[in-house]
Amino acid sequence: MAKLVALFGGSFDPVHIGHLIIARAVAESLDLERVIMLPSARPPHKNPATLADPTHRARMVRLAIDDEPLFEFSDYDLTRSGPTYTFDTIEHFATVTGPSSHLHWIIGADSLTEIPTWKNAAQLIDRCRIISASRPHSPEVNWRQLSESVGESRAHKLREGMIETPMIDISSTQIRNRIENGYSIRHLVPDLVHDYIYEHHLYGARV
Repeated sequence: MAKLVALFGGSFDPVHIGHLIIARAVAESLDLERVIMLPSARPPHKNPATLADPTHRARMVRLAIDDEPLFEFSDYDLTRSGPTYTFDTIEHFATVTGPSSHLHWIIGADSLTEIPTWKNAAQLIDRCRIISASRPHSPEVNWRQLSESVGESRAHKLREGMIETPMIDISSTQIRNRIENGYSIRHLVPDLVHDYIYEHHLYGARV
């Protein structure tokens, strides 16, 4: 029987409740065996100089999924050299999980339009099932343009991978801004993550 495994990558700067709700909703919708959370050291579309130290982001993800048997942590994208490309990550986990696994890659629906700019985008769509979770304020997808970029059959596969999840209007940017301006982030991040942020004075946090 095939094992259904999802990989959920991102900067997680910081990880928040929205990430966990989306991951669980996707897992339940697709009857996934597990979701592997993968903090990224050097996301190619972000300036690494603006990110919290990878050690802190990794620790926060570990704290967020503590005692959650559905979720797993991997430091693969943190410890390998060079930029963090999704295609390379998928290739690695295809080998690790074996031929009996069906790999899924979870993204926010707002990232769908960026896929043609990703490394080996067409091969990536063939290699795994990309699941896009609905998000507030996501831009309208131009399916014709996407078809022209990656091919009609691949665009159709991406469209079939769209899943409605709870519309949680929380972002890491919002959380960082609230911390910087002295507002509470209680209930936006897991309690253990909240305490870690303030203990280590991340994002300008002050007691």
